[in-house]
Amino acid sequence: MKIYLLRHGETEWNVVKRYQGTKDIPLSDKGRAELRRADFSPETVYVSPLSRATESAKILFPEASLIPVQDFREMCFGVFEGRNYIEMERDPDYLAWVGDNCTGRCPGGETRAEFSDRTCKAFEALVDQCLERGDEILAIVAHGGTQMAVMERFGRPRRDYYTWCAGNGSGFVLSADCWKTERMLDLVDEVRYINPGKE
Repeated sequence: MKIYLLRHGETEWNVVKRYQGTKDIPLSDKGRAELRRADFSPETVYVSPLSRATESAKILFPEASLIPVQDFREMCFGVFEGRNYIEMERDPDYLAWVGDNCTGRCPGGETRAEFSDRTCKAFEALVDQCLERGDEILAIVAHGGTQMAVMERFGRPRRDYYTWCAGNGSGFVLSADCWKTERMLDLVDEVRYINPGKE
């Protein structure tokens, strides 16, 4: 089975580097215009329930049925959501969080470990279900955080959490050949579903 783990298109908050987290921020006009239909057509696509992911999935896979997976939503950044690093450069809570390599608890939000655990638990269950059914393709449209959590835990080659965030409209193609025996996914390719000249 091949797994496509894709990130949503661009939002206005992406441009100004605001923490989006669980805020339901839609795609920007540019984000909608630059996304292009994917080069394969699965019957079903699994999506984060946040609109930037579901809207992206409708553009990438216009004929697919979309199934929301609640635990594929982005990490909850608590009080940091809606703000960017410039606005928080003197915020002691933010500085403490960054000083801890962004692994501690965001005030009012999640720790990175809590986020990764909930995301990866949902991902594992979905991969097992799709393999049991004999599916040839599993397509997921979610967030940069979703990609980082899944790839850090299950991806090969082994890489650091932050190296696994693809650009908007981009993602990873993974082979699940070793999943049942090793609980690992091998990186096959990287894909980018952006219209030429729209970046």
